[in-house]
Amino acid sequence: MRYEILIVGRGGQGVLLLGRILGVAASKYAGLHATVTEAYAAETRGGESRSDVIIASSIYEAPYIKVLNADMAIFMFPFRVDEYKKLLKESSIVVVDEEYVNPELFKGYKLISARFGEIAEKATGTRRVTNIVILGRIIKELKSVGISEEHARRALEELVPPRWLQLNIKAFEEGLKLP
Repeated sequence: MRYEILIVGRGGQGVLLLGRILGVAASKYAGLHATVTEAYAAETRGGESRSDVIIASSIYEAPYIKVLNADMAIFMFPFRVDEYKKLLKESSIVVVDEEYVNPELFKGYKLISARFGEIAEKATGTRRVTNIVILGRIIKELKSVGISEEHARRALEELVPPRWLQLNIKAFEEGLKLP
């Protein structure tokens, strides 16, 4: 089994943290193999940010560290959408934050679309945890790969600083409620 996740957004949206959480959830807590690569613009906030997460049941099933055929793609901001669409396959799950990315661009794919930032702000008082609301929502899709809610929660607890942890857990739980 090999499962590829592409995460695209802009600096400050938590794209890299989301990728790391998925990688730790898979490799440390689900007993799978995972590679996570990161690319980001030099700006502190606002430039393109990308995380490629490859999850596999065997180390030999993950020879590449970049997403080539995304099983899931998360678009938090519309950087180079046309280019990234070339990495999708017919069966790809596409997650779109409607505040920034037009869901109409992904007709024909299994689409998970919401105003995740607004959901985060309403539930926690801040949009800084939009990425974690998305994590809560996509965990339902990742159960088929072997990553459970508990795996994601443990990775979240490991990677998020203590002063932000309760806020992030609240955002995660809000994402779990989404259809």
